[in-house]
Amino acid sequence: MASEKGRGATRNEASGRFNIPHREADGDWLDALPAIDGLASHRHTSVTIERARRIITRNNSPDIAFSQSINAYRGCEHGCIYCFARPSHAYHDLSPGLDFETRLFAKPDAAKLLKEELSRSNYRVAPIAMGTNTDPYQPIEREWRITRQCLEVLAECRHPLFITTKSNRILRDIDLLSDMARERLVSVAISLTSLDPLVARTLEPRAPHPLRRLDAIRQLAEAGIPVLASISPVIPGITDHEIEALVARVADAGAREVSYIPIRLPHEVAPLFRAWLDEHYPDRAGKVMTIIRDMRGGRDNDPDFRTRMRGQGVWADLIRTRFIKARMRAGFTGERLTVRNDLFRPPEGPQMRLF
Repeated sequence: MASEKGRGATRNEASGRFNIPHREADGDWLDALPAIDGLASHRHTSVTIERARRIITRNNSPDIAFSQSINAYRGCEHGCIYCFARPSHAYHDLSPGLDFETRLFAKPDAAKLLKEELSRSNYRVAPIAMGTNTDPYQPIEREWRITRQCLEVLAECRHPLFITTKSNRILRDIDLLSDMARERLVSVAISLTSLDPLVARTLEPRAPHPLRRLDAIRQLAEAGIPVLASISPVIPGITDHEIEALVARVADAGAREVSYIPIRLPHEVAPLFRAWLDEHYPDRAGKVMTIIRDMRGGRDNDPDFRTRMRGQGVWADLIRTRFIKARMRAGFTGERLTVRNDLFRPPEGPQMRLF
């Protein structure tokens, strides 16, 4: 199956991990269009409302720097082929492939639920992370504004926050973020994978242009908002040759620190990525997967907490060494971007605060 224009995945099969059969045509006349006249059908994005009971998700992973997070959306229209969140769509009897990019879920009650949870007497303050599963500033945020509503609650409560995104749409909330930054309540990570627009167009087809992301780093930094640039994922044979250039450019843009993660291919992401390689990089698909398996202990993916974020073996060591040298040349000092936990105040109830 060839990829659809503007989409990342080339397949839309169910995973089989939950005994869900492969997805068949649903009877819509568009499903039959390619067979009738050879034209490719255009898959539109749909959004389903999800009525969640709670909005804060908690984790105890030893290699993740936060213990709680908010995900306003499920699925992500950016369509990044490497996205480790793709397998989560299988829980909904949907494909981690094209369904993940086109059949999205929004949680319009997120801000209300957040207020309720922050109001509980047993709530313990810890930084909340946004963008850990799917991007809080993907295109549908323009209409739904759920991320914005959650930010308003967190700003009112003076609650610490980490945001990860690959979208310059975050600039629409620079007013709230700059206010929070003045009290050291927020840190932002901007993800940048490649400076080559041709690579980015297939790798992350609906994410903003790399230059727009660099400009977002610049504008956030100028507004006093601490920015970490995340050079992630590093893909051997596809983007690894850009490590030095990427580190230098984000430093010039004003990033306070930089990090990287080698590509991860959990569950259904591995076959989707292999199919993407076969279509877009058939000349090196085998070589790329050989290097990835070498970095992942002979497997497509390494789920081990000790090594999953940095890889292992000769190739992983080489990438790490190049990154460290590039980081030093760019003048990064290893600054840890921290936020304050001591300013939190619960949301106002029916009775206004006296002070």
